[in-house]
Amino acid sequence: MHRVSGRFNNPAWLLRQKIPGIENCRWPLNIDILPPGMQGNSSKDILAGRMTFLNRTEQVGWMPDWRSDSLPKLWLYNLHYFEWLWALGYDDAKAVVQDWIENHKPEKSQQGWESYPISLRLMNLCGVFFAKYRADIEQDDAFRDQLWKSIYLQSEWLMRHLETHLLANHYLENAAALAFVGSCFDGFTAERWLNRGLEVLGSEIPEQILADGMHFELSPMYHSRALYVLAILQATRNSRITEVVSEPIQRMTRALIKLCHPDGQIALFNDSAFGIYNFPKQVIEYCFTFGEVSRRSAGDTETVPMVIDPLNSNLRLHSGGAFTLPNAGYYGWRDEGGIYLVVDAGPIGPDYQPGHAHADIFSYELSLNGFRVIVDSGVHDYENSELRRYSRSTAAHNTAEINETDQSEVWGTFRVARRGIPTDISWNPQETGFKLSGSHNGYDRLQGKPKHVRGIQWDGEQAVLSVCDQIKSDQAVRTVSRIHLHPDCSIKERDNQGFKIAYPAGIFEIKIQGSFSVSEESGWYFPEFGKKVRNTVLELSAEGVNTEISYAVTPVICFSSGDYSHSIPSPVVDDLGEA
Repeated sequence: MHRVSGRFNNPAWLLRQKIPGIENCRWPLNIDILPPGMQGNSSKDILAGRMTFLNRTEQVGWMPDWRSDSLPKLWLYNLHYFEWLWALGYDDAKAVVQDWIENHKPEKSQQGWESYPISLRLMNLCGVFFAKYRADIEQDDAFRDQLWKSIYLQSEWLMRHLETHLLANHYLENAAALAFVGSCFDGFTAERWLNRGLEVLGSEIPEQILADGMHFELSPMYHSRALYVLAILQATRNSRITEVVSEPIQRMTRALIKLCHPDGQIALFNDSAFGIYNFPKQVIEYCFTFGEVSRRSAGDTETVPMVIDPLNSNLRLHSGGAFTLPNAGYYGWRDEGGIYLVVDAGPIGPDYQPGHAHADIFSYELSLNGFRVIVDSGVHDYENSELRRYSRSTAAHNTAEINETDQSEVWGTFRVARRGIPTDISWNPQETGFKLSGSHNGYDRLQGKPKHVRGIQWDGEQAVLSVCDQIKSDQAVRTVSRIHLHPDCSIKERDNQGFKIAYPAGIFEIKIQGSFSVSEESGWYFPEFGKKVRNTVLELSAEGVNTEISYAVTPVICFSSGDYSHSIPSPVVDDLGEA
C-alpha cells in the first residue's frame, strides 16, 4: 500500500524534471545549527581519503568512492549522510559535494538515494552551506545554483518516498528533513516541503514522543538523535516549526538527563551505543540555549537532578533521588556521590516497529562512585550476525532467562515475533531509595507456563541494591539470572557468600542470598558499534517448579573523590577547535 511502483520508484526520472530557480535563504544570519556527531572524522583524515564509521576505518579516497561493493550497508549509509562534511573548510566541502552531485546521480538501488540517507544528507547540506558557510555560498552563485538543483531533486524524491513502510525514527527523520530544508528557502517549492514536513511531524511527534518525554522505540541512543533533530528544527526560528517542537523538546531533554550515567553517557538499553550521535551534554546544553527547557513542567513532580559544569564533559549532579519515566518503563536512582541505577521494566517498544528492541525486561545498569560496574551489553552491529543475535538476547542482559529461551522472540536483524509484556508493575519511590516489582508473560509459550517475578530494591542509606527473582511453573524449568560486569571490573575474592569485585574507584560486593549454583562465565560488551570487549558474567542458576534467586550489591571501599571526568571519553575536536 505504501510502496511506489513504476517510473516513480526509479530516481532517474528526476533528471527530466524542470527545476525552478533558487530562492533566497530565509534563515536568520546568526542561525546556530549544532553539528551532528562525526564519529572522529577530522578534515586531515578525510582529505587523506580515510573515513571512520562504526569504529571501522576505510581508505575510500579523495574524492570518495561512493559505491563500494565491499563495505557494509550501514557503513555506506554513514558515508552518504555527509555528517563528516562539518569538519571541512568551505572549499573542500564544496569540492566533495560537487563530486557527489556529478558522480552519484539518481539511479535505482543506489544507497545514497534511499530515503533515510537523503533525509540526513539534506539537513547536513543545508546546515553546512546555509548556516556555517552562509557568507561563502552567497558569494558563490555558480555553486549555490548547482547545490540548489541537487537539494531540489533530493527533496522531491523524498516527498514521494517517505518511509511509511518503516515508520518510527525513519519517518520522523524524513519529516524533519523536509521541514528543515523547507524552512531554509523562500518560495512556493520550499513552502510545500515545509508544509509536508510539518504535517507529518504534527502527527508523529504525539505518536513517537511519550508523555514522559521518551522516544517510543525506547532506545536512549535514538532518543538522543530525535531530540537533536527537533532541536536543530527549533534553531531555524520558524514560528510554525517552533509551535510543533518547542514543548516536546522540554520533555525530551529532561528524559535524556534521566538516562545519563554520571560519566555523562547514555544507558545502553535496546539498540544503543556511544559515539554515533552527539555527546549527550552537547545536546542538553544546546537545548538549554533556547531558554525554554525548565527543570520542572506542569504535571512533572520531579526536579531535573543536575547542573552542567562547562569545564567538564560530564553531567555534574548536585541533588538526586528516585526518578521514573513511567510511560517508557524506566525507573531509577541517582545521588551526588556518583551512584546511578536504572531499571528497564517497560515494553519492548511500539508493536508495529520493534526492530531496535532487545529481550531485556527487568534488566538494569549500575554505576558506583561515577563508574559503570554492572552493564547492559550494548549493540555491536546491524548485520544478521551472531553478535547481533547475542546483543539482543536475554542472556546478554542483567535479568532472568528460562530454559535458554529469550523473553521475546528476537530474530533476523530487526525482527521480533512473540514478545513479553511487563505486568503488575509496582513502583514505590522513597526519600532514601525505592522498591520496584513486576512480572511478565514472555515465557507463557513454554511448557509449564513459567512466570518470572522480579523485585528490585535500592536502599540509599546503606547503599545496597537487592534483586530477587522468583520463578513459578507447572513443570520444572532451569533459570539463569545473569550479572554482566563492566570490563574494568575484576573479581578479587570469592567464597560461599559471594564476590568482592574491584573497579577503578574501589571495591564492591555481590552477596549471594540462597542456595543455587554460581559460575563465572565470559561475555561480550559492545559500548560502541563495531567494538567488542570481553567481560565477566556471573551466572546464578536454579532448577525446579518454584525457585528463587536473590543477591545484593553494595560498595565496600571507595578510592575516588567523586570526580567522574576521568571515566569519560573526550569529545572529538575538529580542526577549528570546536567540539
